[in-house]
Amino acid sequence: MSDSPLSASPYEVLGVSSTVGQDELRRAYRRLLRETHPDTGGSAAKFTAVQLAWERVGDVDSRASYDRGAPRRESSPFTAGGPASKSPFESPGSPFAARPPSPAGSELRARSYGHPGGRARESYLELLREWVGRGTSIADPYDPALVRSAPREIRQFLAEALAEEATARIVSGLGMGFTIWSCVATNSPDYSIDHIVLGPAGLFAIRSEDWGAPVRLLKGEVVGEAVSAQDAPIHDLHRYAKKLARSLGVRFTAVAIVVPDETLVEPIQIVERGRTAGSVLIRRSVLPQLLRVGPGATGISVGDVFEVRTRLQNGIRFA
Repeated sequence: MSDSPLSASPYEVLGVSSTVGQDELRRAYRRLLRETHPDTGGSAAKFTAVQLAWERVGDVDSRASYDRGAPRRESSPFTAGGPASKSPFESPGSPFAARPPSPAGSELRARSYGHPGGRARESYLELLREWVGRGTSIADPYDPALVRSAPREIRQFLAEALAEEATARIVSGLGMGFTIWSCVATNSPDYSIDHIVLGPAGLFAIRSEDWGAPVRLLKGEVVGEAVSAQDAPIHDLHRYAKKLARSLGVRFTAVAIVVPDETLVEPIQIVERGRTAGSVLIRRSVLPQLLRVGPGATGISVGDVFEVRTRLQNGIRFA
């Protein structure tokens, strides 16, 4: 269960109000265990979600901690805390195997330009004020209880901001060999590229997404119960990145959709064929490895990096 502003709360998963007593909460949990158990025809994913919900609010102390907004323990059926299926990218010798972050202050940080998550946070705060009521004082706009009670279309902006900021933090820790431009304008006022990253492995266009639920690749596009059938995240990113690359006189090594770890079963999924072949859907924690080694690319020379950086610095406009 994710702490995303868009994910269902434990109470929603268990089908009860956040104000119910512990006895009613326990009855709902036991009923859902029977209904969702795979041995009785239920869904394994829903069965796991019910168990994780109970972990968060099943006893008085855990429930009080959740209601205060305390962060969850890292446990997910898709990550180290759960029975995730192994992938070639997870083997210790793979360049995509997860690595621990570098100690703070151990290296110079990447060059960073733009304001990751800035537009999304502004939209969240503006819409939240309108929803609560103009003139009403909001002590903490990020109070967990307030966020959970807000309409999904408002929480979506907060989820976007958090996702963009998380990606920018990861990239900035990769060192001085990398440069990141965030919230980059395209030829459409309704679409921006969250991050453009330049490093020794190439040039990457990235969107940081969080749908608050599991996603996967299907026929070259991101799908999931929370992804609208009308949405085409990979095709949109590929299209706008291609237009931007043409205007700047550069070429992207790959485009990538970055999602929270717990929402993707495999560490990385790559589009194999079609117009968007080579596009990537990737867990956030695995992104550093993609940016270091590329999706099978040989990298670019130091001279080319300087030339591309100059073109980007002169041509990029921020949304």
